[in-house]
Amino acid sequence: MESESTVTTCYRHPKVESHVRCTRCDRYICPDCMREAAVGHQCVECVKEGARSVRQARTAFGGRITTAPVVTYVLIGLNVLAYLGELVRSSIVDRFEMLGRGLVGPDGGHYIWVANHSSDYHAEGVVAGEWYRLLTGAFLHLPVAEGTFGILHIVMNMVSLWNIGRVVESQLGRIRYITLYLLSALGGSVLVLLIAPETPTLGASGAIFGLGAAYYVMARRLGADMSQVNRFMAGLLLWLLISAGLTSWQGHLGGLLAGGVVTLAYAYAPRDRSRSLIQASACLALLALLVILTVAKVTELAA
Repeated sequence: MESESTVTTCYRHPKVESHVRCTRCDRYICPDCMREAAVGHQCVECVKEGARSVRQARTAFGGRITTAPVVTYVLIGLNVLAYLGELVRSSIVDRFEMLGRGLVGPDGGHYIWVANHSSDYHAEGVVAGEWYRLLTGAFLHLPVAEGTFGILHIVMNMVSLWNIGRVVESQLGRIRYITLYLLSALGGSVLVLLIAPETPTLGASGAIFGLGAAYYVMARRLGADMSQVNRFMAGLLLWLLISAGLTSWQGHLGGLLAGGVVTLAYAYAPRDRSRSLIQASACLALLALLVILTVAKVTELAA
């Protein structure tokens, strides 16, 4: 007489009888725990483990592939919110624009720096410890009161950020992209501090020039048709020359140089396990250089 067969149950649901095994771990699984596989079925845990072991798709520069330019959306949103804040309270501009050195008078007014100023005046700007201006100025734009160009300032910058930012973000991935943007903005502010510390500046142009440099470097690295890219860069450089008489060319040039340096590190780092480390090290080295230059200039201005 044959013995009765042993009843097998799901390893996750011991009360549920099961006759199907996971093709990966060989444990019995019930219909609720079954997941379709290339061959047979797998349990929930094996499916999760398999997903973790699959390498994430990467761009040519090491970033994770993204389906939407979320960072670009956020940057545009922050610039627009800051501009709305300016409309509500105009003092935001004086408080947060990039300024190396200036004076605040007894009447609360803002004045150009004078070495032998009265004790009723006190210093403002980066030299007064307001280091945040190095970045906050990149999110402000000319107020409406400045005339038509005041409105066009933010409109032109946001259109440029929308057009260039989406392309650069899709190639670099979000983390590398935001790092590039912030270092470009910082590079623009530092060059303003070094060359024109008494000149108040504001606008996202320095960061956008950095994105322009990134667009050029990436196109060359990928072997793209450079005719259109060269026309774009010619227009960018032409605006750099024109801006010398209209806006802060120092901020534009500083952003362009910083963006170019960062993207060169992104584009030409070895494509192996050390790539991310080399890219991060290059960004940290540039940040350290900008900080050193800032400290040195602030020390000189405060002397």
